[in-house]
Amino acid sequence: MPDLLAHVSAKRIVDWGADAVKILIYYTPFDDPKVNDIKHAFIERVGAECESNDIPFFLEFVGYDPKGGDEKGFEYAKVKPAIVTGSMVEFSKPQYKVDMLKVEVPVNAEYVEGSSVYKGQKAYTRQEALELFRKAADVATKPFIYLSAGVSNAQFIESLNMASESGTDYSGVLCGRATWKEGIPVFAKQGMKALEDWLGDTGVKNIDAVNQAIKSAKSWRGKVKAA
Repeated sequence: MPDLLAHVSAKRIVDWGADAVKILIYYTPFDDPKVNDIKHAFIERVGAECESNDIPFFLEFVGYDPKGGDEKGFEYAKVKPAIVTGSMVEFSKPQYKVDMLKVEVPVNAEYVEGSSVYKGQKAYTRQEALELFRKAADVATKPFIYLSAGVSNAQFIESLNMASESGTDYSGVLCGRATWKEGIPVFAKQGMKALEDWLGDTGVKNIDAVNQAIKSAKSWRGKVKAA
């Protein structure tokens, strides 16, 4: 990846005919400040390039435990809201020149008591989860969209339902694995034809479910006006 980045710039991306620049960065506000300073400087440079070349800058940040804990586990679920919210505060700052934040939902729906995908171990009540959605949305002064982070489609839909219920002003989603990853075992065991059939049936249903769930999404222009 470092070798690839050395040969890519916002100008080259514009020259290649792209409509936007998207960077994915692993980030937590609670890592070593020296580590985060390097990341901050990198995003500042990318943002400045994008502004200079008049191309939209989408920034995707994915949280992690600096101590190496399981990001899908219960302990991480308890700190995830602070990581997501803190990251949204940081990259909403004007020096990064981000046009659209691509963010994780601030809770893990599997640990929300009473959710449709609840696993039986409570990190938050549903009302607490809804408030965490609102708190994360409120700190963002840039438009933001949700990513699926590779969870199941059922979990992603439940998360979007909570976003809708909480009234957050998110502007849609950019997701992939949630809609198609369950087709991979089908391909591995039964081959390409079976995968095509799965995509044409279950895959389409997954996309339709996402489209239904995001009907509450708000225009990105609202955040721009508020900024």
